[in-house]
Amino acid sequence: MSRFDDNPRRYEHLSRIRLEDPDAVSRAAAVRRPHPGLKLGEQNFIVAADHPARGALAVGDNKTAMADRRDLLDRLQAALANPAVDGVLASPDIMDDLLLLGALDGKLLFGSMNRGGLSGFVNEMDDRFTGHTAEALEALGANGGKMLTRICLGDPATVATLESTAKAIDSLAERRLVAMVEPFISVWDNGRVRNDLSADAVIKSVAIASGLGSTSAYTWMKLPVVAEMERVMAATTLPTVLLGGDPSGSPEEVFASWGAALKLPGVQGLTVGRALLYPKEGTVEEAVAAAASLLNAHTGQEVAS
Repeated sequence: MSRFDDNPRRYEHLSRIRLEDPDAVSRAAAVRRPHPGLKLGEQNFIVAADHPARGALAVGDNKTAMADRRDLLDRLQAALANPAVDGVLASPDIMDDLLLLGALDGKLLFGSMNRGGLSGFVNEMDDRFTGHTAEALEALGANGGKMLTRICLGDPATVATLESTAKAIDSLAERRLVAMVEPFISVWDNGRVRNDLSADAVIKSVAIASGLGSTSAYTWMKLPVVAEMERVMAATTLPTVLLGGDPSGSPEEVFASWGAALKLPGVQGLTVGRALLYPKEGTVEEAVAAAASLLNAHTGQEVAS
């Protein structure tokens, strides 16, 4: 049973605003107080919420965990209320909801750019850019855009994804916005896409993704925590945030692996969604606080002020 408010009309005002005053989204973005800025030595904590736009609604064994938008917004607001949480990575629909709710004051904003590689789709590797554009992110006052970049050597659609990613990196860099690239070496396995999470595969994905675009000046990596993370982080000089994914281990094991990886050179923080929004144990607030305690030299005081 949900511990959040279960009033089915609690977000009805969002529908009304969207119907009667759609310009309210741009106005909310314009008056939003921005994040105080990125600093070396202060790792950033970003909550990810772009999974539904790719049809990925499952968390663990629950195939529809993220299907209830009201419940997801409850969880996101609970996470963002912690001053140690620096920001959000979201698809346009969720970003707009959070802007209208006033939940993004003082936060970093990263928009999700390519959501066309739908989960389970026969052409999943043709991961087209169907979400935020660099132009739209600039208008929102966002800090950057994120792109999923799966590299499947056995699928010809990969080359189009790489080309589109390179163009998106250039478009963001022209506006001095961060391009957060999330690369994987992927394979088709019995009709489903599987990401190779061996250290060698992650290193290869980093090498390929780092060279996309005409400049890497504004490029970050968004990487999974895998075995031999020291080798992985030795493969790049780009700022790197760690993704959480849909972890299979115990919470203690997951947090321990994050904590160890956060100590490595070049790791700029966490960008985690499902593992914290839908924790196996405890509340969202408790999971977020536990993750925040792992971050280096970041108190969240600037965000809270």
